[in-house]
Amino acid sequence: MAHGRGNGASHVILDERKLSIVVVSLFSSWMLAFLFEGQILYALSDAFGVSPGPMIFGGVAASFAGLFLCGFFIKTKEAARRLLLCSYAFFVAASAIFFFPPSVLWRPGVIISSSLAGGCVAAWGFYFKSGTPRNERTRTAADVLICSNVLMIPLNMAAIHLSPRIGLALSMLALSGAFIFALRLPTGNDAAPGDTAVAKEEPVNIAGSLALLCLFILVITINSGLMYQVINPAFAHNEWLTSWYWAIPYVVAVYAMRNPALKTNRTYMLYVALAMIGFSFIAFVFLDRSAMSYLVVNTLMLGACGIYDLFWWSILGEMLDFCKNPATVFGIGLSANVLGVLIGGLIGNAISSAGTQAFNPTMLALAVVCVTLALLPPLHKRLCSLLQDHAYLVMFSEVSPWQESTPADQPAAFESLSERERQVASLLLQRKTYKMIAGELFISENTVKYYVKNIYSKLGIRSREELIDIVFATADTTPRK
Repeated sequence: MAHGRGNGASHVILDERKLSIVVVSLFSSWMLAFLFEGQILYALSDAFGVSPGPMIFGGVAASFAGLFLCGFFIKTKEAARRLLLCSYAFFVAASAIFFFPPSVLWRPGVIISSSLAGGCVAAWGFYFKSGTPRNERTRTAADVLICSNVLMIPLNMAAIHLSPRIGLALSMLALSGAFIFALRLPTGNDAAPGDTAVAKEEPVNIAGSLALLCLFILVITINSGLMYQVINPAFAHNEWLTSWYWAIPYVVAVYAMRNPALKTNRTYMLYVALAMIGFSFIAFVFLDRSAMSYLVVNTLMLGACGIYDLFWWSILGEMLDFCKNPATVFGIGLSANVLGVLIGGLIGNAISSAGTQAFNPTMLALAVVCVTLALLPPLHKRLCSLLQDHAYLVMFSEVSPWQESTPADQPAAFESLSERERQVASLLLQRKTYKMIAGELFISENTVKYYVKNIYSKLGIRSREELIDIVFATADTTPRK
């Protein structure tokens, strides 16, 4: 009967995962096409002869606030679902305002909607955690990023080539679909599938790792803001190409990183992506403003954006296991992304308004790349202590004594241990105290005790000496080649 219940639970989890992906993808396609630097909003502003700048920057700032603050107000899965439903209904009503000529309602409509949209993204963290097992969250994040950007393409094309109102109407249709599917979202089971009780025993302190990750995201996404305000306007005359090719390199990069042939590819690609950003801005300086130049610059930049977006989405997804409120961690993490875009956008807008040459934003972008390059090693070292088995971190973690041991030192019984439990077991074999282990792995002593208890339980032992005996017993009985 227990096995049957487990199968049923897996089926429910799978359904929840797919349903949550559909909901957030439909909503995000509207947000990307309209609200967040969207082509629909730009097309509407051009049609009515108004400047979108104040609305754009106000909306981005409001989105940051919504992401950052959501976790302080939304603390349960039920509350998250309620926020999604109420917000989606509001978005439909607020979008309808833009069918009419500009009025005093336009700017507050964008700002309020952006704030709620940020909150919705953060609140989806509950479903990201509960609907997807931790070893599948990279795929879920990739599916959301791919689907939302693919859905965005026809919305942009309709707004640019047909009519801004047609694009707006189609985006509202996507919102309506998100609302309908959100009605089916479950509200029970806030815990992650197969989640251990680490958080219940003693929460793992992730504040330092999250802060460093946010700093990294903030710095690198300054280049995204520069792209929006400097690079994109320079190629605006290639209207047909920019309307659809915009998201192609991004989608291709995310898809490639979703299931790479080699696990280590994801690690190496973080550095490759930095080089892509640098070469993109260098190409922007030396190439003309033709369609071919746009393909080069955009492919490099958006491909790199896809690689890094999936990186921190998946990292934040894994961090959700170490907190009680997923909206807090997910929201704060992604708020750094939006803040970086805002800062870069303001700088880019100032540069463009001054009429300076492309050399200036390029030098700034390269400086950002250098700072990012300096931040990447310590970030990975910190993250590896928390998430050593994450695909993006495989080659950056220092080889542990456990990994250096011979096959004879790794009995078959240890295969039942998780990656974190193996790390703790490795340090136990070195006769390190719980306090020393806690300091090395950036976790609390109580958490170490919890892992030790799990290790002993799985191996059927009661002490460190018995753990050592297992290793030596296996070494003595293993044939030498």
